[in-house]
Amino acid sequence: MALFQKFQREDSIFQLVREQPTSSEQSESFITLIVGLGNVGKEFEGTRHNSGFMAVDAYAKENGFPAWQEKAKFKALLSEDFVAGQKVVLAKPTTLYNLSGESVRALKDFYKLSNKDIIVIHDELDLPFGTVKEKQGGGSAGSNGLKSIISHIGEDFKRIRIGIKNDLLEKMDAADFVLSKFSSTEKKQLDQIIKTALEKI
Repeated sequence: MALFQKFQREDSIFQLVREQPTSSEQSESFITLIVGLGNVGKEFEGTRHNSGFMAVDAYAKENGFPAWQEKAKFKALLSEDFVAGQKVVLAKPTTLYNLSGESVRALKDFYKLSNKDIIVIHDELDLPFGTVKEKQGGGSAGSNGLKSIISHIGEDFKRIRIGIKNDLLEKMDAADFVLSKFSSTEKKQLDQIIKTALEKI
């Protein structure tokens, strides 16, 4: 009887495996790449332009990901783990913000991803501070980091946009503004803003 039950279980397993769609039939990849945009270096920590880094750091911590490791061939800091049965690769490009596409292209090619498997989290100068929006495809909205990614892989990837605009922008050059640090008042709201961004992944 026990032997018969064993064969039944094996037949059931075979049936489950046989009925799984082939890779060409699957609507989604087994891997999701989440890229946070920012600049590596102590001088850039806590700046508006590093909102993407902050978001993937928070995601890694929330989901118990292993420590970041620098991978030269991808020009990025990486951390990988499984979330709800899906392999998730987190990346922070080390290329500097404006050349992020070099890293994203290398990762896309290595993991054999389509653009629908890629999520980019970045600061958005056109959105007021405290605003978080998601967008599938589209242009760069003037972001050099997005321009770089688009030039390497095209436009049709998901973006999670973290607004950083405030009244100070009118008094500063945009390049200086994005590299400035969040104010003490803004810092008190950052945790909730980042949480909102992660809910859109």
